[in-house]
Amino acid sequence: MQRQLVERELTVEGPRRCGKPGRRARRVTVNLAESPLSWLHARGHIDRRLFDAGERLRMDYERAQLSPAITMRWDAVRVDGGGADSGLTPGERQLAAKIRFDGAMAEAGKGLNDILWRVVCAGDPLPEAERSLAWPARSGKLVLRLALERVAEFYRIS
Repeated sequence: MQRQLVERELTVEGPRRCGKPGRRARRVTVNLAESPLSWLHARGHIDRRLFDAGERLRMDYERAQLSPAITMRWDAVRVDGGGADSGLTPGERQLAAKIRFDGAMAEAGKGLNDILWRVVCAGDPLPEAERSLAWPARSGKLVLRLALERVAEFYRIS
């Protein structure tokens, strides 16, 4: 993943792009290309097992092509079709990924899969996901960890 570093100014209200004259604020460098899941892992909020489970779920989500798409496909054509599902056609690989994704989300359970999908698949930052679900601040991290534990069990990640 390529880094996209930008400078942001932090204030009492939160990050913003420009400051007011006369106010002392702290400037930080932010990587816009970093996923919320990798951000949590890099700062020790989730361990390697939970990170791997989330990445596996995201890969199945992308392989199943469940995200909104434009009408033109810009994917490169693959000739060898290598990988774990190498004996399958592209349509069968997509269907297998969808079945795995649905199974993992079902294993996470109702109520836990909301935050799981928003953070892992949609790439929403944790505070934004909490707000959109009308949850109290800082509650999403605990619920996300519970969901990732169940997903790790589903994928048999130890």
